[in-house]
Amino acid sequence: MQQVIYGHSFSGGRVRVPPSKSAAIRAILCAALAGGPQPQGLAPSGDINATLSAARQLAQAQGGEFDCGESGSLLRFLIPICGALGGRWRFTGQGRLPQRPIGVYGELLPAHGVGFLSEGGLPLEIEGRLTPGRYALPGNISSQFVTGLLMALPLLPGDSELLLTTPLESEGYVNMTLDILKDYGVTVETAGEGWQIPGNQRYMPREYIVEGDWSQAAFYLNMAALSPTGARVELEGLRKDSLQGDRACVEVFGGFGLPVWWEDDLLVAQNPNAACSFGGLRGQTLDVSQITDMAPAASVCAALSEGETRLCNGARLRLKESDRLAAMVQAITALGGSAQDLGDEMRITGVKALAGGLADGQNDHRVLMALAGAGLRSREPVRVTHPWSITKTYPDFYEEFTKLGGDAHVVELG
Repeated sequence: MQQVIYGHSFSGGRVRVPPSKSAAIRAILCAALAGGPQPQGLAPSGDINATLSAARQLAQAQGGEFDCGESGSLLRFLIPICGALGGRWRFTGQGRLPQRPIGVYGELLPAHGVGFLSEGGLPLEIEGRLTPGRYALPGNISSQFVTGLLMALPLLPGDSELLLTTPLESEGYVNMTLDILKDYGVTVETAGEGWQIPGNQRYMPREYIVEGDWSQAAFYLNMAALSPTGARVELEGLRKDSLQGDRACVEVFGGFGLPVWWEDDLLVAQNPNAACSFGGLRGQTLDVSQITDMAPAASVCAALSEGETRLCNGARLRLKESDRLAAMVQAITALGGSAQDLGDEMRITGVKALAGGLADGQNDHRVLMALAGAGLRSREPVRVTHPWSITKTYPDFYEEFTKLGGDAHVVELG
C-alpha cells in the first residue's frame, strides 16, 4: 500500500498550470473528426492518453472498441459521436467509470436509430447510425451528455434540435464546447431552451492551442489561502477571458478572504492575514452545481475558515471519480475537522488547525490534490491513500508542489 505524506512547509512562487483537460479532450476529438493536426500544448495524463488513443481509432470511423480509462468526459462524448458515424462500437473503462451513469443515452439513442446494449454501465455496445430530429434531455444531469450530442448532431444528414427540459448545470462547460466547435467550423444556433443544429456539417482542420486549466488553479489558490506564512503564489498559462466554469475559483477563494488579482498575464494570490486567527479566512455559502470540480479544494479551505460553510446543490458530486461529498466529509473529519454530509449539501465548521493523520484518497485525483492544502495547517503530517490517482489529470502535481516549497513524499507501506 502507498500513501502520500503532506507536510506544512510552503514558500510559494510561480507555477505554470497544466493545459485544460476539458478543453483538450474536446479539441482532440474535434481534430480527429476534422482529419487535421493534433492540438498543441497537451500534457500527458491518464485522461489525455486515453483520448489520444481513441482519436486515432475514431479517425478510421469503421467501428471498434474504446478503452476510455477513467474518463467520464471521453466516454460520454464518444458514445453519440460514434452513433453519428455509424457502425458497431464497444466501450470499456477502468476504476469507477463502469458504474458512472450513461442511462440518458440508453433512452435517446434507441429512439433515434442506434441499438444500445448495456446492463446499466460498461461494457456498452452500440450499433447503427443516429437519425436527425428532436433530442430532449434534462439540464441538471452532467453537461457531458449535452456536449456529446452537440459534437455529434452536426454530423447527421439532416437538421436536429437539442432541447433541455430543466435548467442547465455546469453551463461553463457547455459554453466551452460551443466555442471549440466554432473554432473547428461547426455551427450551432441557440434557440429557446436549447439549440438548433444544422446537419451535413464538416469539422474543419485548424491549428489549436489548449489553454491553461482553471480547475487545477483552484488547488494553488487553496495553498495561497492556507499558507501559514502568507506565501505569494503566481500562476501562468491562464486566460482572463476563459469560458471555463472553474474560472469562478477567483470569486470562490476571494469569498473566503483571499486577495486574488492579475499582474499582466499572471494570476497572483497572497493572504496578508495569514498570521491572524483562522488566517483571516471566513466561511461562506457556495452553490457548487456549476463548479463541481472545485468543491474538494473549497471544502478544505472551508475546514480552516472561521464559522460555517455550506456547499449546496452538490448532487452530482456523488457521481464523480468518487462520491466527493462523502469523500471530503470523511477526509476532513479524519484529519480533525468538522464536516457533515447532509444529502446534497456539505456543512463544514472551521477549526484553527487540523490535527493531521490518515485520510482516504478514494482513488480520486481531486481529493488528493485538495488535501495538499490541508497539510499546510495541520499539527501533524497529513497522510493520504491512493497517491497516484493524480496521474489521471496532473501527473506532475507533487513535483510542482515541491518546487513551491511544499512537502509531498510518496511512501510504500509494508
